[in-house]
Amino acid sequence: MPEVNSPERLGGWTRFVTARPRLALLAALVITALAVFAGSGVADRMGSGGWEAPDAESTYTTKALEREFPASQPNLLLLVDSGSASVDDPAVAAEAARLAERLAGEKDITGVGSYWQSKAPALRAEDGREALIAARIEGDDKAMGEVLDRIAPAYRGAHGPVEVSVGGPVAVRHEMQTIIQEDLLRAEMIALPVTLVLLVMVFGSATAALLPLGVGIVAILGTNAVLRGITEFTDVSVFAQNLTTALGLGLAIDYALFIVRRFREELAAGADTRAAVGATLRTAGRTVLFSALTVAVSLAAMLVFPQYFLRSFAYAGIAVVLLAAAAALILLPAALMLLGPRVNSLDLRRLLRRGAGRTGGRVELSATAAAGSGSGWGRFAALVMRRAPVFAAVTTVGLVLLGLPFLGVKFGTADDRQLPATAESHVVQQHIRDGFPGSPGGGLAVLAEGAATPAQYAEYRSRIAGLPGVLRVDGPVTTGRFAYFSVLPDGESVGEESQQLVQDLRAEPAPFDTSVTGTAAVLVDSKHAIADRLPWAVGIIVVVTLLLVFLLTGSVLIPLQAVVLNALSLTAMFGAVVWVFQDGHLSGLLSFTSTGDIETTLPVLMFCVAFGLSMDYGVFLLSRIKEEYDRTGDHERSVTFGLRHTGGLITAAAVILAVVMVAIGTSRVANTKMLGLGIALAVLMDAMVVRSLLVPSVMKLMGKATWWAPARLRAFHRRFGLSEGTSVPLPAEEISMDAPERDRITSGA
Repeated sequence: MPEVNSPERLGGWTRFVTARPRLALLAALVITALAVFAGSGVADRMGSGGWEAPDAESTYTTKALEREFPASQPNLLLLVDSGSASVDDPAVAAEAARLAERLAGEKDITGVGSYWQSKAPALRAEDGREALIAARIEGDDKAMGEVLDRIAPAYRGAHGPVEVSVGGPVAVRHEMQTIIQEDLLRAEMIALPVTLVLLVMVFGSATAALLPLGVGIVAILGTNAVLRGITEFTDVSVFAQNLTTALGLGLAIDYALFIVRRFREELAAGADTRAAVGATLRTAGRTVLFSALTVAVSLAAMLVFPQYFLRSFAYAGIAVVLLAAAAALILLPAALMLLGPRVNSLDLRRLLRRGAGRTGGRVELSATAAAGSGSGWGRFAALVMRRAPVFAAVTTVGLVLLGLPFLGVKFGTADDRQLPATAESHVVQQHIRDGFPGSPGGGLAVLAEGAATPAQYAEYRSRIAGLPGVLRVDGPVTTGRFAYFSVLPDGESVGEESQQLVQDLRAEPAPFDTSVTGTAAVLVDSKHAIADRLPWAVGIIVVVTLLLVFLLTGSVLIPLQAVVLNALSLTAMFGAVVWVFQDGHLSGLLSFTSTGDIETTLPVLMFCVAFGLSMDYGVFLLSRIKEEYDRTGDHERSVTFGLRHTGGLITAAAVILAVVMVAIGTSRVANTKMLGLGIALAVLMDAMVVRSLLVPSVMKLMGKATWWAPARLRAFHRRFGLSEGTSVPLPAEEISMDAPERDRITSGA
């Protein structure tokens, strides 16, 4: 077996990274500074919507109505509270008329209307104490937010006999965007110091602990610059910044843990610094690159969906994964070249140990031991494989049971209830839901295009008024060849009855072209768009995963096992999402308002992210198993070796990533809370249950058949396959030891 520290084995990549480490770090510092400048203000250019499909009927209808009938699509609502008086009181009516007239004179405001002008029952509360002034702010999300900031202070608060609150879709989106930015900053302030403490506990060395944070910061800042550039060409959701922070820190820590640990193993085996870096890049470096590709592919699958909310996470995810991998494979080795054995310096845990220190001149493998590469994990793996049928059956049944609540999932749309209960726009919309007839914010609009007579309009209106679930029909309002009808559903704005009403309206024959929009119509179209593209997204993830895992292992069965077990690892997350966020359990403890449904795009997003992270940990484990199997040909020993050398490492990485996701989950916006806490649960279940229990037990049951592949595929793998490369050579004095003793020493126990 060739020595891994032989000079001739140093490849071009290693020479490139190690030749001028100071220059590489200086270039990284300059590029990072430029990224800070390029990415500044990115949040202000992002949108807070993106759930609708751009090519859907509802989207076309909304744009046509905005163009032809601006007053039909109000996005700004002023809730006028008359206190103990009636909204029809002359003094109240006079003040409301003055406010409406003033609002109509504001720049970029169109379509101002009010209860006092139209006397429409839908604009007056049932108790007669509140009524609405509606208007439309023109422009994109950024422009509308600027207009709202300019005019809202002048209308909010007391005006003579009335009290005014500001709401409507524009206010909801603007308040959501503001809260997300504030919460993201708070999450970073929580995650960074906690992560640093955990890294010190894992590495022992404060010097080594700072390296993953540096990689993460470079990845996050670089991704912000990429997103800033993307906003010049397309819409990007502000929610994507949360994924940037979470994956930037999480994956940087995963990759740095893996690389630094392997570097320290190489030093402990007697390699000099340059040879240790070279061996690390050929082994752990390849695994990191391979892992980054699997995660990026899972996130890239979201590009097949038309909603820019999902596509935004693909933009952010792909960028942050590739940048984290690049920083880990270029900047981190450069830093290790400069540090050498000093990577173990500033061992803060020595303060808690008596008489600890360096022994025999060897570099202490504190990271390896702390990361759990010790004999404890080896004994645990042996126990699991001795009782493989029991562990496999119990774990599988348990995961399936945890996922059962997802069978009762109900899909909806994001609305003001995503915000804290005290948010002004939430309060306004809640007053409308509770006190106004029907569902004023959830009405449907039917656009009619083409020449028609008044009699034809009247006959069509009569027919749609007779449809099940219709509370009232207003209109038509006409202009030229266009007309529209307002249809108020009887019940929840996005309930099953309202969704069925959308289908009925679209199926109702008419002497002119018709199309339907409204909250329920957007939901129907969004569900259809996701159902239409979901098989493609899942197919891309599965096919590429099968291919990549085959290239790593050379086995036909291991890729199938990886897909199935990864899917099982997500069951607890999906079950918890429904049980907690849809059904409302723990809503008081977690401080959110349950809407009784789950926003349609969230499960897709959570699946892609969590599946990618599961593959990340799966690749780390499988690469070490494969490395040992290639070296020894002993199947069970290889599984034990892989879990012993990565079990604690994966667990430590999962705990740290979960801390980051929980910090994201402290957001006051319910969807962000769901994303953060759900992914944290999925990551922990994958690392502590699937990788620790299910993978070794299933591999034991499959035996050597695990590595089977047809002859042609074996030949293909020998030519094109990837692997970690040659394992760390054992010192001469350890070669003669028996296997258990050798395992104990090489594991750092």
